[in-house]
Amino acid sequence: MASNGSFNMAPGHLGNLTADQEAVLRKLWQTVFMLYNMFEHAGPIVSDAGSINTESPRRTGFFGRTSQEVPPTPKPSPDVMEALQIITTDPQEQQRLLRQFSQLLALQSPESIKHFKDGLAAAPPESIQQLRAVLADQSPETIRDFQKLLHGQSAQSIRSMVIGAVKHEHPDTLILRFLRARKWDINKALMMMFKAMNWRHVDFKVDEDIMPNGEAGAVADEKAAKTLGRDFMKQIRMGKSFLHGTDRHGRPICIVRARLHKASDQCVESIERYTTYLIETARFVLNPPIETACLIFDMSGFSLANMDYVPVKFIIMCFEANYPESLGVVLIHNAPWVFKGIWRIIHGWLDPVIAAKVHFTYGRKDLEEFIAPEQLIKELGGDEDWAYEYKEPVEGENDIMKDTATRDGLLREREDIAMRFEDATKEWVLHGDGPKGQEYKAKRDLVAKEIRDNYWKLDKYIRARSLYDRLGYIRGGAEVKWYESNGTDRLAGGSA
Repeated sequence: MASNGSFNMAPGHLGNLTADQEAVLRKLWQTVFMLYNMFEHAGPIVSDAGSINTESPRRTGFFGRTSQEVPPTPKPSPDVMEALQIITTDPQEQQRLLRQFSQLLALQSPESIKHFKDGLAAAPPESIQQLRAVLADQSPETIRDFQKLLHGQSAQSIRSMVIGAVKHEHPDTLILRFLRARKWDINKALMMMFKAMNWRHVDFKVDEDIMPNGEAGAVADEKAAKTLGRDFMKQIRMGKSFLHGTDRHGRPICIVRARLHKASDQCVESIERYTTYLIETARFVLNPPIETACLIFDMSGFSLANMDYVPVKFIIMCFEANYPESLGVVLIHNAPWVFKGIWRIIHGWLDPVIAAKVHFTYGRKDLEEFIAPEQLIKELGGDEDWAYEYKEPVEGENDIMKDTATRDGLLREREDIAMRFEDATKEWVLHGDGPKGQEYKAKRDLVAKEIRDNYWKLDKYIRARSLYDRLGYIRGGAEVKWYESNGTDRLAGGSA
């Protein structure tokens, strides 16, 4: 935050990209479209692609079919040659592509190759140009890595993963998180992003289970004597961690009270579910253009009885692999001497980028470097007269989620908006930073706003209400206001 109160966007973020960084962003979108194109015309990758052992002679096909032996270099079929002629009219380039992908093409059925060729024949010239540009940068190994990662997926399911993860953000904001985390290496960033999306959709079912069921679902499970629901609600009721306020840079503050944790008090799955739920919820209290949070580990009253390496490793994995570039600063507050040895172990697990964001603070004076005293809660020595108190789910607060017809209509609208964003992005990629490129860049920014607006229409149909909805902080995309000085009554769950 600048001294005059204006916001200074950090380098490498949307709104503050160099020409080179913007070119990398365009190239990454090109690669995404290449994947869409391949999966669209060849159908979904079969599920056994995921079981490939890369250290054995076993090989996988371009779209997922497998073979126990490395096939001989194939004689290209007429359909293969026609496909190559569509991609490029240069005979030398055709031969280069044929050599590059010969082993992979050998594992395709004639029907798949014909389907791919027919799809190319129907594609507009600019799509072929983009495909040609991206293929020039891909090796067979890279393509194989992508298809192993995305086994069982189709172009439509990949699109759904991307737009689902975007939620209310500009799609570029999501993409740029992974690009920065992987030092602007396009293929590494894409691999990281799709691994994170697999984690969201396959491993943790964030948007299919955790967020739609939410706190009310956990309460229902608790009443049914289910351990997962009981343990989840125990943590949220005690306020083991919570969101409140902003730091000097406008970043939302998440406070973790380490003294309240004991490994035996809850099952590991509930800790991971609770952690994921809080991180996802925190995304909705980011006031644009803010993209990161201030995380405080309050170590007051901490003892060895509170130490548990399992959730620590999970939190690190979340912020390094699944929610990269989401932390602005990490404050370890009032750590006792016994934590020094523990910290040496934890520090060794951290990515250097995250480790550089960690600061040790003691007392109010140290915290004031990061948080204004009037915005720091009294529990941490500040002047903000607020205390955490959980407000239970209200009967019927999620009944609107039963209206699946409206939900499905909004989801179809979202798909249409996403396709218009994709079309505008293809034109932006094609025209680069010239006048036409700038025209399409502006157009896609307008469509990105439609994505945001659509999400907030959809939100109440797909996400169960949280504590922060009930307290009036999350308000359908409106600015989150934590303090009375923002010109609104504070709807706090604790003392005010």
